[in-house]
Parts: sequence; C-alpha cells; structure tokens
Amino acid sequence: MIQLRSILTVADNSGAKRLQVIHVFGGSKRKFGYVGDVTNCVVKEAIPTGNVKTGEIVKVVIVRTKKEIKRKDSSYVRFSENAGVVIDSLKDKNPKGTRIFGPVAREVRDRGFVKIASMAPEVV
Repeated sequence: MIQLRSILTVADNSGAKRLQVIHVFGGSKRKFGYVGDVTNCVVKEAIPTGNVKTGEIVKVVIVRTKKEIKRKDSSYVRFSENAGVVIDSLKDKNPKGTRIFGPVAREVRDRGFVKIASMAPEVV
C-alpha cells in the first residue's frame, strides 16, 4: 500500500537509490498504489555516475510492498520493504536499468511488465 510521500528503495541499477512518491496513476481520486501499479516519483538520492539524477521526476513500477497481497488462491505474499523499478514510459514499459535486484511479485508480470519479470532473479 503505497501512497503520496511514501519512500521506495530502487530494485534496479538505473542509478537511483531512494524515491519519494508524488502521484499514483489510475484516476484523480486514487490514493493507494499496490504491486504492479505505476507511480510518479522524485529521486531523493542517486549515485553520481547513474542514468538518473537527484531531483529528477521518473515513472516507477511497484514490485514489492510491506503490506501483504491477497491472491486468488487465498494465499498472501509480503516483502520486507517497499521497492520499485524505474521505467522509460507508460507505453514502453521497459526498465531504465539493465539488472533487477531481489524478488518480484507475480502481479508485475500479470500487469504487462514482462521484461521486468524476466530480468528478475526470482518471481514470487
């Protein structure tokens, strides 16, 4: 459950380290984002040699949340942190980084981010 001003860690090697959510896409009154949703974020911390710089506004797909996710088979999955992957645009759905770190929820692949799911070391 990600909302305005939530802090996300970055799960790729785009150069960003920490992100702050400024908007959750999907309607003007939408308050929360879940796994597989796209958000607009500001880069709060970045490495100096990365593709993404501090203060830049980027689009991010949420890949892990601390709040558990209920699935159709009545099972739950949750992670130890809130994390996202920086993407190029909503239409392309391609990640800016070349590697994905840590597990990714299956809902990301179901939402159409197949490249992110295939680059991840584990899909939970």
